[in-house]
Amino acid sequence: MSESNQINIFSLHNTVLRETENDSISEIAPNFYRNLSDFIGNLKKQEFDGVESKIKDALIEMATELTSLLIHIRLEKISKSEDNQFENFLDEEKFIFDSQEEQRERTEMILSATINGKSKFLESLSQNHKTKKIVIRFLKEVEEIVGADLEKYGPFKTEDIATIPYENAQALITKNAATRIRWDD
Repeated sequence: MSESNQINIFSLHNTVLRETENDSISEIAPNFYRNLSDFIGNLKKQEFDGVESKIKDALIEMATELTSLLIHIRLEKISKSEDNQFENFLDEEKFIFDSQEEQRERTEMILSATINGKSKFLESLSQNHKTKKIVIRFLKEVEEIVGADLEKYGPFKTEDIATIPYENAQALITKNAATRIRWDD
């Protein structure tokens, strides 16, 4: 990694400042978020006492706030941009933008089916979504359940991982009995 790609609180501040002062999406090094993650991670690993510990905590908080601000500013520019300046998107931002595109497509699909009287399509879509399987990790013991697909699942112990229908997983997540696990494609 070259010196110019290393992140510190000053370079992060300057990047955020440059982004706020410009209407277009600024060009940032392709590995910016990874380097930023390393910077914050390394800060968190360091152990200090007294005043130095308070300074470290303040730096972490400042870096976290600046990071959040930067991501939100860039994503807002991306969503408002007509030509989408794709060349200046970072891979992590493309990942977020893809999900927003998918949300727009799904919204249009539901709207079109609704206004065009395609209730059978909507019913099928609803049923497929309820029974779509997702991966969860159990935070508590859970007795055997009957899934939205009418299959039996469980019983489960704390820290078990299972693939169950979306509707059942959401109910368990809401009760803080499980948490969703996202596998990378």
